[in-house]
Amino acid sequence: MEKKNLKGMTLQELEDYMAELGEPAYRAKQIFRWIYRGATRFDSMTDLPKELINKLNARSRIGKIKIHGKYESAIDNTVKYVFLLEDGNMVEGVKMEYSFGMSACVSSQVGCRMGCAFCASTIGGLVRNLTSGEMADEILAIQEDTGKNVSRIAVMGSGEPLLNYDELMRFLNLVNSPQAFNISLRRVTISTCGIIPEIIRLADEGIPVTLAVSLHAPDDSIRDRIMPVNRNYPILQLLDACKYYIIKTKRRVTFEYAMISGVNDTTECAQKLSRLLKGMLCHVNLIPLNPVKEKGLKKSDPKKVAAFKKILEDCGISTTVRREMGADIEAACGQLRRSMMLDGVKR
Repeated sequence: MEKKNLKGMTLQELEDYMAELGEPAYRAKQIFRWIYRGATRFDSMTDLPKELINKLNARSRIGKIKIHGKYESAIDNTVKYVFLLEDGNMVEGVKMEYSFGMSACVSSQVGCRMGCAFCASTIGGLVRNLTSGEMADEILAIQEDTGKNVSRIAVMGSGEPLLNYDELMRFLNLVNSPQAFNISLRRVTISTCGIIPEIIRLADEGIPVTLAVSLHAPDDSIRDRIMPVNRNYPILQLLDACKYYIIKTKRRVTFEYAMISGVNDTTECAQKLSRLLKGMLCHVNLIPLNPVKEKGLKKSDPKKVAAFKKILEDCGISTTVRREMGADIEAACGQLRRSMMLDGVKR
């Protein structure tokens, strides 16, 4: 009989499991707290009776991912982790430190099938979805390694989170649970390429997460070329979904815009984008393109980025240029992939 993995279960599911074992519901809360303190063995749960520990050892387990590789930036305090999953697959995550605390960027899928022209995560396609327990374990592994608690989370690693919707929601339940990570959902950012039905679904959840939409183009002709998702979900329909999200959540939407030399960084592009977004409750995050050798695209000149920013700001659109963190260890936006290192050999 395969042992049941308790990591990733909701508290209610764990209570139901305790009932199956003939145990009182309060035991679930004890076990739940231990798991999200980082416990990986039932024997270490000192407030559980021996009889229950024996039952759990016979029927259950606590899944655990491992840190396979760790890369520390010489530029800032950014650290990229390569996580080894129990089935041998790998994903990457990033730890960033700011004055307000420690942030973690986590992956939601092994690989990605979205095919964006500037992103390393899509190389090799999609292998599988991560479970909520594996996403939670990325946080636990970072906390164990650093000895600090994560205070903000961005689901912006490899994968399209909204195409792993159910497990994403289960993960958010763990993030927000007072017995687990106890992180406000206002401190969580969900990034998407623009999966319209799931943006609507997320809006209807009534939870205050920040939505970050990878826009990267001001019109369909450019976006079709660099983001295949646009052929199914074109820009005007995507913006309508974002407006719905704003109305339902009263939250500002962030639009991510990677500045690609000669592709989407012209004055005309900035003017088109200004017309599209004028009057929306939104923020534009201009991202100097991070190089991915397999893609062959080049970053925009800093002067072009500054000029682009000014055009948007002159139209009243809140705009920043993202600080390039962890670029020397390929930990920046668009650079995370399924695995960077296998058996010590860099790919």
